[in-house]
Amino acid sequence: MNLKNINDILPLVEQPSRYLGSEINAVKKDYAGIKLSVALAFPDLYEVGSSHFGLQILYHILNKQSDIVAERVFTPAVDFEAYLRSSDTPLCSLETRRPLNKFDIIGFSLLYELNFTNILTMLDLVKIPFFAEQRDNSHPFIIAGGPCTCNPEPVADFFDAIVIGDGEEVIVEISKAWIQWKEDSGKERDILLKRWSQIEGVYIPSFFEAKYDENGFQTVVQGASGYKRVIRSIIRDLDNAPFPNEPVVPYGRPVHDRLRLEISRGCSRGCRFCQAGMIYRPVRERSLKNIIDISDKSIASTGYEDVSLLSLSTGDYCSLTPLLERLMGNYEPKHIAVSFPSLRAGALTPELVNLVKKVRKTGFTIAPEAGSQRLRDVINKNITEEQIIHSVNTALSMGWQVIKLYFMAGLPTETDDDIKEMIELVYKLRKSRIRKNSSINISVTTFIPKAHTPFQWSSQISLAESEKKIGLIRRNLNISGINFKWQNPKTSMLEGLWARGDRRFADLLVTAYQKGCRFDGWSDKFDFKLWEEAIAEAGIDPDFYLLRKRSVTEPLPWDHIDTRISKEFLKGELDKAMNTAVTADCREYGCSHCGVCDFDIIEPKFCRDIRKHEEIKPTDVGTAKTNFKKMKISFKKMDQSRFFGHLELVNIFLRAIRRAGIEVAYSEGFHPMPKISFEDTLPIGMESRCETLYLTVSENTEPGSITEKLNRQLPEGLSVYNCTEAVKDAGSKPGNCCYEASLSTGGFDNTKLELYEMSSGVIIERTNKKGITKKIDLKEAIKTLDLISQNRLKMALSSEPGKMVRPVEALKKIFDLSEERLKTARIVKTSIVL
Repeated sequence: MNLKNINDILPLVEQPSRYLGSEINAVKKDYAGIKLSVALAFPDLYEVGSSHFGLQILYHILNKQSDIVAERVFTPAVDFEAYLRSSDTPLCSLETRRPLNKFDIIGFSLLYELNFTNILTMLDLVKIPFFAEQRDNSHPFIIAGGPCTCNPEPVADFFDAIVIGDGEEVIVEISKAWIQWKEDSGKERDILLKRWSQIEGVYIPSFFEAKYDENGFQTVVQGASGYKRVIRSIIRDLDNAPFPNEPVVPYGRPVHDRLRLEISRGCSRGCRFCQAGMIYRPVRERSLKNIIDISDKSIASTGYEDVSLLSLSTGDYCSLTPLLERLMGNYEPKHIAVSFPSLRAGALTPELVNLVKKVRKTGFTIAPEAGSQRLRDVINKNITEEQIIHSVNTALSMGWQVIKLYFMAGLPTETDDDIKEMIELVYKLRKSRIRKNSSINISVTTFIPKAHTPFQWSSQISLAESEKKIGLIRRNLNISGINFKWQNPKTSMLEGLWARGDRRFADLLVTAYQKGCRFDGWSDKFDFKLWEEAIAEAGIDPDFYLLRKRSVTEPLPWDHIDTRISKEFLKGELDKAMNTAVTADCREYGCSHCGVCDFDIIEPKFCRDIRKHEEIKPTDVGTAKTNFKKMKISFKKMDQSRFFGHLELVNIFLRAIRRAGIEVAYSEGFHPMPKISFEDTLPIGMESRCETLYLTVSENTEPGSITEKLNRQLPEGLSVYNCTEAVKDAGSKPGNCCYEASLSTGGFDNTKLELYEMSSGVIIERTNKKGITKKIDLKEAIKTLDLISQNRLKMALSSEPGKMVRPVEALKKIFDLSEERLKTARIVKTSIVL
């Protein structure tokens, strides 16, 4: 096919709404007056990246600057990538479809090591050289940030600059430095890199040289720039940090389809395996007033029906109970649920229990990590078996049906007895359940020793040992009431390699990419055999990086990255682990001397004793009984909106109704839903000028106001054109649906149309999921069929039960059109004739 642009590709791919860029709160700026354009690139699918809170923050910060524009771009799915390549179409941003290589800066979010090949995919699709040293002033600057930058060395050669730590302040400084450099001359890239190197938290890989000693250990030596270490950037006070209270509301089914409120950053628990718990220190809690203000504004701007409290340890938030009191007081009457991803075992207080009973019950998550108390002490997971069992049964008593527990295999000092105790703990939980119809989901992953943790010197168990341990657990937990999941040990091995690698891995990444590795974090795309081939060709010895314990005196590839945690503290924690000694939570028992806080500028910030400082009153939502009426709403679904699936369309309307402030009736029961129904379910790709939905609203609501309010809140292509009170008409008969169909390539074969018209019957067959086949005669289903021109026709199809067919089915059967031609055809539902 002759594909000229992205619009030609969209009808051909799965989930085309991924690529539209017309979401609510998406920012589209006029480039006149713009001095800097930034592409925020996420190396994974839209559903994953659009949910990422960090990307939303940066998008908000940059677009608040009048002379800067930020647009989003995600790794295209494999089908979309193939069409881009075959049509020589560049990968573009969502908002304005600007080719990625036309931006001034491309900033990648590095959240997961197995996304690294996707970085190369995105660069390759716009013909940007992979290595920084190969790029010149005709190319954008390529930068990165995110937790994987704690050990940036495996990908350092691909980036001009890498941000270490919190990015809110750094991204603004980087942008201002670029604008100043461009106004000065904009010629010598090194001049800008030197300016960037003076910003706290910015690592310029080209200013450091990697050398290797006789043992093969990488040491990173500073170049001429004059700085030896890169110190992590820290936001001192979250209340003063920018927050995206108008976040983009993604299409489709993002992995986190709810409002995410970051109530705190950092963790004080000190789990020795946990990189996030180390690199995000100290704990900085957002004030209750700030959270409530952000929440109210964000709900109003998004229409979300679920608020999730986000932090590394939500249960540790000092004012969690008063926060939940306020949120539930405000949102429960509005049918807005409050949820949190997990609670620490032992964190449930009687007050909290009563509040949590009102929270939407999705899944209750606890992470014991280890089965035995000895091993939990080794990793400094300060919870007991009694607390775990009590927490599970407390959650069950509050109405949760699904309990999730996370464990790791291969932790330092782990023995067979520890694995047995893990299995026994699960059996105890199953036996002690107070709700026997509940299910317990067990998830096990292989321990990976990460940089800047006390276990950074530890080894990772071999692939064979990992498969053996997980296989043993799986066999023993193959019982009713227990659902067992595990991460593929091969995936864990690869993740461990990249987490502990050095600059020699750059060639490995290119080799793997060239062999076809993509979306390695997705089980259906992960190809370990290709990685084995790439590792062998690149001359990488996995055992050197994974299987040996490292001496605490050995130089580490990430030693020049200063996360502010003292190396002596990490060594001390390793010693305590080997002696099964625990370290108390500094939140409750005083400073543990990790080295992060100076108690002048950097120190923990807690939201304590809130009742003394703030009067907590829920918003007055009224208690008067409301009467309702049912409205018939007619709307169009044209242009880009044809790429919305039905469930997606329902979600879009529900959130538009919330944003519009239209009071609606809700169903009864455990999970009340707005009373809304749609008359028809159009397939993806079909347009319509005559769709209908029914909505039950407050009896005081004026029809004209519904039309006006909804049209202000609906995305491009959806528009309401009529709203009237619904009238019951039990005697109405099914009408005929009229359509227009136009082919984008070629024309309709008139000979085949004549054959159809002369035939006495044309049968199509449908087989449902149960294997039952149903036959429909097109001669009865099609009421009229008229060829208007060579590539355009009109048809009327019956809506009578048992005689209903879709236009695509009819066109395929009559004209024998290929799937590709059918997908690119424009089919519009024009009217319904009664």
